[in-house]
Amino acid sequence: MILALQSDRHLFEAKFDELLTEMTERDLTDPDLVDAYKRLREIFVYNVTGGKKNRGLSVIGSLRELLPPSQLTQDTVQRALMVGWCIEMVQGFFLMGDDIMDGSVTRRGQLCWYKKDGIGLDAINDIFLLEASVYRLLRRHCRTQPYYVHLLELFNEITFLSELGQALDLMTAAPLGQIDLSLFSMQKYKAIVKYKTAFYSFYFPVAAAMYMAGIYSEEEHNNAKQILLDMGEFFQIQDDYLDCYGDPVVTGKIGTDIQDNKCSWLVVKALEVMSTKQRTELEACYGRKDEASVAKVKELYNTLQMPTLYHKYEEESYQRLQKLIAQHAQNLPHSVFLNFAKKIYKRNK
Repeated sequence: MILALQSDRHLFEAKFDELLTEMTERDLTDPDLVDAYKRLREIFVYNVTGGKKNRGLSVIGSLRELLPPSQLTQDTVQRALMVGWCIEMVQGFFLMGDDIMDGSVTRRGQLCWYKKDGIGLDAINDIFLLEASVYRLLRRHCRTQPYYVHLLELFNEITFLSELGQALDLMTAAPLGQIDLSLFSMQKYKAIVKYKTAFYSFYFPVAAAMYMAGIYSEEEHNNAKQILLDMGEFFQIQDDYLDCYGDPVVTGKIGTDIQDNKCSWLVVKALEVMSTKQRTELEACYGRKDEASVAKVKELYNTLQMPTLYHKYEEESYQRLQKLIAQHAQNLPHSVFLNFAKKIYKRNK
């Protein structure tokens, strides 16, 4: 996402420590809740801090492009850092739930939260705790700001849309436990990506910064949305590619899209270009947990030259992005969007 200034990254990390103390120490006024607040602290540290933090950093990064330095007061910067962490918290509880639903083992190079000893499905309540903490922080730090209601509506709407996207994903991956590749299509895939990933990963932090900068115009938000949702689609396609072809040591995650019968870009694209015989082979192996079946699917992908098709798509996507920025960002700084592009294109994790 936005390329963060080193100083912003330092400020962002320091802000987390401050918010953690606020949420788990200063808020503790009832001694009966000591154990619950200890658990909350563990949830924060384990599930919110381990990622690249690009979404959270994109709030302050975007705000620096949208406001002149004279308007970036200390209070404004601190609120932007706090809102950024709230977005990272949303990301955290999405991933905690996603890992349970997918039966994943690792996340960000460590065991998934629910896989840790003594956690299990108690993680579901931990997800609720993390989500509730988001609105507690927003109320406390932004209630007096003119954009407060806009932020609340944004957080609510993005969470709702993302959960609709997750519903589509789950229903396509394993409807009633059956594997049926006829349910997969590029149209269905793009709908899942738009709602499950693109809104919260790309539009969300920029929209938050726009509201904080006093940009409330629906037209301007729609212009930003046009560009950022397209970029989010590429980002998820890239994620799908890395799930199969990325190095787990680099990505921090062992890919499971094939085993999980996911409607990923690779399988949808393969279905578009493969022969009838190859489709029969794919249907026999896709969505199976055994290593031999997974290996056969990957071999089929290689035969179909999926890496070549992906890299061709990546180049086309970048060119399309340049045109979208020229078309839709007349009144918004192009750097807001170009900074995202620099971060995501050619990434390997």
